[in-house]
Parts: sequence; structure tokens; C-alpha cells
Amino acid sequence: MTREDVTDLIYSTKVQKGIKWADVARKIGHSKEWVTAACLGQMTLTADQAKAIARIFDLPSDAVALLQAVPYKGSLRSSVPTDPLIYRWYEIVNVYGTTIKELIHEEFGDGIMSAIDVLSGKFLPYKTY
Repeated sequence: MTREDVTDLIYSTKVQKGIKWADVARKIGHSKEWVTAACLGQMTLTADQAKAIARIFDLPSDAVALLQAVPYKGSLRSSVPTDPLIYRWYEIVNVYGTTIKELIHEEFGDGIMSAIDVLSGKFLPYKTY
């Protein structure tokens, strides 16, 4: 079994049982965004979180270890997303990415936006070492 297999099992069970991400998030104790990303293979779960997810989605025991493995974040099944909604974000970055980068650097200096808080605008300055 692979981590992608676990994701497929989670999604299949979600659809079959009508499970909502917000309900899973309440049971896990984190935001629905973080829990959804974790269930879709983009975050690392603790042992307790992985066991809870396994119970919620009726996963086999070997899935628990895979849910705790450090993922290749940002890796999709294809390098250029083909799903129209996800592709739209990709297109936004292609069209406006350099503009947004320039405006952020002009206003805040050399740094990046927090990946977690990018939509609310948390800035992380680069540090020298």
C-alpha cells in the first residue's frame, strides 16, 4: 500500500459515507483546511491523529504508519494540474506571480509570504545565517 492508496481509500469512504471535512476536523481538533490537506496526503499526522483518521475512514492498520510519514508536499499526480479549479490557481500564479512577488518585495523587503497564511497576508522575512 502507498500513501496515494490511503488517500484514495479516504476519499472513497468519504463519498460513500457522506463524511464532511468539517466533521473530521472537529474530531481531530484542527482546522478543516489542515485536516483536508492531511487526508489528501499533504501533511504529516501524529500517531493519535493517524489512528483517529483510520477509525473515521475504516482504514487498514498499515495505513496508520503511512499517514505519519513525511509527505512530498505540493506534489500532485501531474506537474501541471488538469482539474479546472486547481488549474485556475496555477494560471493565477503564472499570470500574476511575478507581479505579486514584486509588490510584496517593494512593500516588505526580501522575504516570502507564509504558505500557511498566504491568503491572509503573513510575511516572513528572509534571515541571513
